[in-house]
Amino acid sequence: MKKFLFFGAPLKEEESSGAILLLRIFIGLLMMTHGWGKLSNFEAFSGGFPDPVGLGSKFSLILAIGAEFFASIFLIFGLLTRLSVIPLAFTMIVAFFVVHAADPFQAKELSLIYLGIYIYLFLAGPGKYSLDRLLFKKQLE
Repeated sequence: MKKFLFFGAPLKEEESSGAILLLRIFIGLLMMTHGWGKLSNFEAFSGGFPDPVGLGSKFSLILAIGAEFFASIFLIFGLLTRLSVIPLAFTMIVAFFVVHAADPFQAKELSLIYLGIYIYLFLAGPGKYSLDRLLFKKQLE
């Protein structure tokens, strides 16, 4: 513990996989709340939802729900993790650079934080405690 705290010693695989699992669960559940709000109020959101890429408000809302709610479920379980964070990261890029472009930094900061976490998870992968590891163990060896 002393080496870890004071000298920057890396975590062992089990420890780092546990940390990634906690991050996947934590960030996945937080993002799911955004998607659930849109999903449960679909009709109310569909008319006035931003259409930043020109696909129509309703289709843009469907894509946001798909990323924020359904991709977050995949992320939590570590299923197709790297593929799952792509739509999540894209959604945060659009939120930061397009939807909230004119807003003050404090209003768009959260999307940038999420984006940074998704980039990390894309690079780090799902960790040992994931369905990816369970299902694709032979391909990983």
